[in-house]
Amino acid sequence: MHNLSSSNLIKPELRMVAWELTRACNLRCAHCRASSDKEVDSDVLPLKSCMDIVNQIIEVSKPVVILTGGEPLLSDNMYDIARYSTGKGLRVVLGTNGTLITPKVAADLKKTGVSAVGISIDYPDAESQDAFRGVKGAFERAVSGIGHSLAAGISVQVNTTVTRLNFEHLEELLRLALDVGASAFHPFLLVPTGRGEDLKSVELSAEEYERVLNWVYDKQVEHSDRIFIKPTDAPHYMRIVAQRKQQGQEAIAKSVHARSMSRGCLAGVSFCFISHTGIVQGCGYLTFPAGDLKKQVFKEIWQQSPLFNDLRDISKLKGKCGSCEYKRVCGGCRARAYEATGDYLEAEPYCFYWPSVCQAAF
Repeated sequence: MHNLSSSNLIKPELRMVAWELTRACNLRCAHCRASSDKEVDSDVLPLKSCMDIVNQIIEVSKPVVILTGGEPLLSDNMYDIARYSTGKGLRVVLGTNGTLITPKVAADLKKTGVSAVGISIDYPDAESQDAFRGVKGAFERAVSGIGHSLAAGISVQVNTTVTRLNFEHLEELLRLALDVGASAFHPFLLVPTGRGEDLKSVELSAEEYERVLNWVYDKQVEHSDRIFIKPTDAPHYMRIVAQRKQQGQEAIAKSVHARSMSRGCLAGVSFCFISHTGIVQGCGYLTFPAGDLKKQVFKEIWQQSPLFNDLRDISKLKGKCGSCEYKRVCGGCRARAYEATGDYLEAEPYCFYWPSVCQAAF
């Protein structure tokens, strides 16, 4: 760890690990960060190595483990890893497109101890969803997957990747999530990596991001007793929460802030990503490697990775992020900075806000 002032350092506390079990997928989604296709991976980690990784994670903490892909239900090891992880006391959830969840699959997931599934729906109608996901019937099967999961006693989170193509449908998508009985609705603000690079032309502008984040805040307040609404890949939401508090909405802000965790960008602070080949990253979108589990143990990577220690030191942030009074609670999206500039410490390129110190300079 760098020997710097503690005021600049964020103490790491591992709370979530997203684990990409495979890059194989039965869909071909336009935004896929992994550029997944139907081919089965030949270089995935063997089951024994996966079991060892679970044990290594527990040496650090007992985070929520998000099994993802590709489509994790196409992984030969998914059920064994889920069962082993829950047996070790970890909470396991599944990030899936939902189209493969039949009543039997839902029952099998429940038996392994999977407690929740995140199912992706990006449009409120079948025609648009199927076109975006690249397969006819994707919408109908995803909605069916939600129903089968709930019937098996597994809670459901609806995930939506937001672009200019669909952000005007957010109200309808929230209504869909409410109608199907989801416990959470998470708009994912597009990070254009993998196949998602082809969507750069329809990525939201900084002003549009701001509108969406304020909409999320308002809807969380409106529906706080029915569903949890939180943006993902949008660290500047924490600035929105702080600003609402400053505007006299303190009680509301405290409630939303508590459920939104404590910081915007969680990469290397309370979250990390493991690829299907064992590469550890800050998140699935920040492709800069922190370490390799084929050569290192998880604890070593989590505690000693130069990337993670950089991300925990807010004095290293550059540009307007480095000058921002909200940098401790926000941090800016390090993945977007890396994609835009090649430097993961540069300023978040899709933040509308200008820090007060920068405003004073004009």
